[in-house]
Amino acid sequence: MSNGKITREEALAYHSGKRKGKLSVVPTKPCLTQRDLSMAYTPGVAEPCREIAKNPELVYEYTNKGNLVGVISNGTAVLGLGNIGPLAGKPVMEGKGVLFKRFADIDVFDIEVASEDPDEVIRFCQLIEPTLGGINLEDIKAPECFYIEETLKKTLSIPVFHDDQHGTAIISGAAFLNALEIAGKRIDEVKVVFCGAGAAGIACAKLYLALGVKKENLILVDTKGVVYKGRTEGMNPYKEEFAADTDARTLADALRGADAFIGVSGPNLVTPEMLLSMAENPIVFAMANPDPEIPYEVAVATRPDVIMATGRSDYPNQVNNVLGFPFIFRGALDVAAREINEEMKMAAVQALANLAKEDVPDSVIRAYGGKPIKFGREYLIPKPFDYRVLLWEAPAVAEAAIRTGVARKPFSSKEDYVRELESRLSRTRQVMHFVFDRAKQDPKRIVFAEGEHPKIVRAAKVLVEEGICRPVLLGKKENVEQLLAEYEVPREKVEVVDPATHPRFEEYVKKFHQMRWRRGVAEDDARKLMKDPVYFGNMMVHEGEADGLISGLTMHYPDTIRPALQIHHTQPGVTRVAGVYLLLFEDRMVFIADTTVNQDPTAEELAEIAFMAARVARNYFGVEPRVAMLSYSNFGSNTDERSLKVRKAVEIARQRWPELAIDGEMQADVAVEPQVAREIYPFSTIQGDANVLVCPDLEAANIAYKLLWRLGKGEAIGPILTGVNAAVHVLQRGVEVGDIVNMAAMCVLKAQRLQDH
Repeated sequence: MSNGKITREEALAYHSGKRKGKLSVVPTKPCLTQRDLSMAYTPGVAEPCREIAKNPELVYEYTNKGNLVGVISNGTAVLGLGNIGPLAGKPVMEGKGVLFKRFADIDVFDIEVASEDPDEVIRFCQLIEPTLGGINLEDIKAPECFYIEETLKKTLSIPVFHDDQHGTAIISGAAFLNALEIAGKRIDEVKVVFCGAGAAGIACAKLYLALGVKKENLILVDTKGVVYKGRTEGMNPYKEEFAADTDARTLADALRGADAFIGVSGPNLVTPEMLLSMAENPIVFAMANPDPEIPYEVAVATRPDVIMATGRSDYPNQVNNVLGFPFIFRGALDVAAREINEEMKMAAVQALANLAKEDVPDSVIRAYGGKPIKFGREYLIPKPFDYRVLLWEAPAVAEAAIRTGVARKPFSSKEDYVRELESRLSRTRQVMHFVFDRAKQDPKRIVFAEGEHPKIVRAAKVLVEEGICRPVLLGKKENVEQLLAEYEVPREKVEVVDPATHPRFEEYVKKFHQMRWRRGVAEDDARKLMKDPVYFGNMMVHEGEADGLISGLTMHYPDTIRPALQIHHTQPGVTRVAGVYLLLFEDRMVFIADTTVNQDPTAEELAEIAFMAARVARNYFGVEPRVAMLSYSNFGSNTDERSLKVRKAVEIARQRWPELAIDGEMQADVAVEPQVAREIYPFSTIQGDANVLVCPDLEAANIAYKLLWRLGKGEAIGPILTGVNAAVHVLQRGVEVGDIVNMAAMCVLKAQRLQDH
């Protein structure tokens, strides 16, 4: 991720362009025909209107209210720009809408109100309540923002949330809990200084008290100095609540012996001398943006024991409000909550704090420069682009809403709700849950040839925690066990096998020699090969010491297939193996074969590939296969050798597997576009509804799947190796931990089927 400075010209160009601004409204239902128009508007729209009139709660069923948030501002306190008014603040509100949509799939109307009168802002929000599922107040100056939010929370029956207050409080609160753990300090004993008494400062102080900070250990500092009992200058009722009984009058006074500094104020207010006066392992959250209260480099140079967070993305521990508001609203909206209460905020704090202690996905590590990320002084809270925040924070908030009785539509199952959220993130997650559920019913022992690789060990942790399989990791025991300890993998749930010291090593050598001696493999050759973990792992499967094998993370694809074929051979009824990819799009899933193995298959081999790809669709994913045999020709429109090969393959497949829905040769658009198929080829078995596409050769298949994947903005699962007479799967080199988990689950399913047969 680049942290380079953005120029004025770049920023202005980004916000202008062909489509001005950053948001648009997109219809969610078709409006292509006269019938569509009648459904979208009159007369069809009358039916939901009547139903809502009878039961107002049905507005959440028939309209977008339940997924619509109003970002409302009067522009009186915009970012670091101050009171620039509603028009000038609009780009910020649009930006907020982008974040809502990008991180939590929430639709937004940004609404800029031309009034600085808090009562007018309140009345405006009250009048538009029927439109919205929730209101995010934004960039409204203090102390008016407190009054506006308090009044709206009392008078509206939808969630109201002032992000400038609670967002910073929630995110920093999660970081604070983890910082205390690292510092070895108790929350009810630490002395905390808050610098800044505006919306964020007051909200942070309130939340930290709720987390367990003692009021007598809290000092609030504003531009006039310490907020102390008896002070009259610059006071208001919200500051008065935190007036301390103290002799301290300046920030320097307050910081002497303090355990923590929480800054939401301005740049360069904390000097190195002030930092040196703080207690051991000082917690410094200098969150003024873009310039913190003390520069990061100065703080770490002054106090190597400092535990520091800022509001900037180019330093560790960025307190970024995007970790809060999208997911808090997601959880609140999904249960149609009447409000966002304190329990829901605390649930968000705990979810973020707990997530930071989990293993970090490769996609997040890659997005932040590729360096390892692990819970500690430089990683107190999740990164903004960590997709798991949605899966942890939104359910926690929704559960708190249900528990406290403010949810109109409580969910019956948290697991089902998490799956619904996953489907917003990724079709792959939605589809793979079907595989995971079946794998968990009868977990198998899956051997991983590259057991010394950190990704394999991290995948093993997920697999045992989810109960998907029982991993067997091959490698030197001391190396593997060191990684297991580093990644906190439950040691009792993982088996470690060192091929060189395995008691059956010589027995495996002799058996492999017997299998291959007529192919020129001498016993010494067999011994050398058996030191290869892929060969050894395949022998473990062959001998019943494991149920399946995963390999290929660091190897070339042919080198991982060869041992499997030499030891297990192909399944009965087929002579080849093949590779299949599953591509997932918003409205359909498509299997493509053969993408990895057979360069120029014969007609007989193409028929087998079609059969095996169909089995992948049915056996792994529960999809009833409809196979299209692809060509540049349509049903004899060309009669050269290439199209005739595909046509012959269809004939062979129909003879051998008459139950298989298959047709061809056909062009790709006929296979996937119903209107084309119906109009021109109504006789075809496949009427534009193909879900298994078999290409005439490897080159075509590989090009097709990669073009569809990349240009069609789909998601890919694979390659899925099919045809081997054992539960063996091959990884693409360098894949992520999630891909390893997916392939292991499919390996379990194949082992289950082989066991049943």
